[in-house]
Amino acid sequence: MAPTLTDVARTAGVALSTASRVFSDPDRIGAGTRRRVLAAAQELGYAPRTAEPTAAPVTATVAAVVPDIANPVFSRFVKAAQAQGRQVRSTVVVADTDYDADREREVITGLCPRVDGIVVHSSRLDGAEVLDLCGGTPSVLVNREVPGGDCVIADSTQGLRQVVDHLDALGHRHIAYVQGRSDSWSNLHRVGLVRELAAEYGCELSLLGWHTETTDGGSAAAARVLASGATAAIAHNDLVALGLMAGARALGARVPDDLSVVGSDDIPFSALSEPGLSSIATPMDRAGTLAMEILGRAAAGERTAPRAVRLPTHFVARGTTGPAPARSATALEVTP
Repeated sequence: MAPTLTDVARTAGVALSTASRVFSDPDRIGAGTRRRVLAAAQELGYAPRTAEPTAAPVTATVAAVVPDIANPVFSRFVKAAQAQGRQVRSTVVVADTDYDADREREVITGLCPRVDGIVVHSSRLDGAEVLDLCGGTPSVLVNREVPGGDCVIADSTQGLRQVVDHLDALGHRHIAYVQGRSDSWSNLHRVGLVRELAAEYGCELSLLGWHTETTDGGSAAAARVLASGATAAIAHNDLVALGLMAGARALGARVPDDLSVVGSDDIPFSALSEPGLSSIATPMDRAGTLAMEILGRAAAGERTAPRAVRLPTHFVARGTTGPAPARSATALEVTP
């Protein structure tokens, strides 16, 4: 039997009328109670009855909050969201927080009263705090999972498994993982997966971090990667991987002869590097479209329980991965 609103209210520990208002008039309910009810609905798989969809396109303004619009991952996401917005006569405004949690908090607080919906990508804040800041404004969190919120996640599970399987087949027994920032949910998610996979495949793992999620961050990590003795390195994203390649070469190591390198996100520059960067492809185009679709349903008056949508990733092998060398890069006479 499908769960009812009564089941949701009981699980959340609130009155039935309170649970009903969460879906019909959320602004009248406190943030903590609203989040608890939505989390219970998500847990039970409760699907409230929705209003009849409007026949005419919805005109709305949606805010997209990203950490760094200069990063091709986020610009690709925004471009897809804007394209979807044009189809339903919605305007997407963009706010760049520069990876600053205080700035993100300020931006969300200032925008929510003035927009019809908000998408927060790769938040540097606690997920529950983001939902509290959004209040009754329909919201979608991208690459951050939190109970009681609509979330779209590029799930690294499949892509990372393919990477480790690929490196294992090439004879690599010692892998380094170059982390991103410590406040990145995606980084923590991937670290957990890499640890599990290294144990499963019997690989030694050197966990290196934390670094800025840029080419400079990758260059700075190169010496530590080579010093670890790893024959292959997986970077938090493609920018870090490209920087790592440059830094390794500056120290006299050859890619992939001495060190195999794998990135994540498969940005356009990945295929154009020399050699082409092996990378985990993440569906940011689809994430941008899906986030707007979720907000569009909310703007049209549809009542839905929050859910987490996981989009699969996959590995793209290029020229930066090759057979494990007979000796590690640390055995090389590196150029000062």
